[in-house]
Amino acid sequence: MNPWKSFVLSLAICSLAAAQATRPATRPTATQPAWHLNPNLPTIFLAGDSTAQVGDPLHTGWGKPFAAYVDPTKANWVNAARGGRSSRTFITEGWWDRIVANLKPGDFVFIQFGHNDGGFVNDARAARGSLPGLGDETQEIDNLQTKQHETVHTYGYYMRKMVEETKSRGATPIMLSLTVRNIWTDGHVERGSGHFDLWARQIAVAEHVAFIDLTDMVANRYEQLGQQAVAAFFPADHTHTAPAGAAINAQYVLAGVKALNLPILQGLLSPAAQPIAPATQPSVIQGQAGQ
Repeated sequence: MNPWKSFVLSLAICSLAAAQATRPATRPTATQPAWHLNPNLPTIFLAGDSTAQVGDPLHTGWGKPFAAYVDPTKANWVNAARGGRSSRTFITEGWWDRIVANLKPGDFVFIQFGHNDGGFVNDARAARGSLPGLGDETQEIDNLQTKQHETVHTYGYYMRKMVEETKSRGATPIMLSLTVRNIWTDGHVERGSGHFDLWARQIAVAEHVAFIDLTDMVANRYEQLGQQAVAAFFPADHTHTAPAGAAINAQYVLAGVKALNLPILQGLLSPAAQPIAPATQPSVIQGQAGQ
């Protein structure tokens, strides 16, 4: 190859690499792993962010160990959580649509968002923040990341959309408060980032759906263990857990599930779930039967 062609090829490779480095988050495509669902079984979906997704040893979400609590002969388990997503971007990027396209009566959907909803509404690197609150306020933006015009809604709007679309397809939504971050003050761990836990609870009450207060249960456990012991669960940062921390989160999600008045869901659990005791009140809100 002559020097000129070599220079042009190198320039093209560099340009491609730069484009990939700055490319905004994309919508689901055919390259995403297929969900091999048994159509004769109910499916339990998980919609969330990196604190719930499978992840890696430094960033393990609770959805990974929770899979062992679902009996594969009785139900499909789909961890659809995506790292870095807020309630807003999980919807706008099409991840939520992928769940809805596969929903059928008798399915269940765990819904947990908030860690990323407090981010920038419009930023070239991560335009993912939702507007605060539960109202109908909107903000028109020209999205600096996607290069598209967008109407941004409140956290409440996006969460209600997921709840209502789940119910409209005969499936059952279950809302969860956030995982606990490794942030301590005077011997007490942070109980919720911002107001998202309160807002999630208020939506659950208003929509008559089940709610699991994961934040409070895990925070109580962390304070029993102490700050030094809990630090080992967070090897990378104050938000993402190692497998041991993810296992604790998963156990308390399971405890919440067992405390809900949802015998069909409890019937889908595996033998590995038997040793975990149900949560005590007021760690859950029952919701409305059949919703």
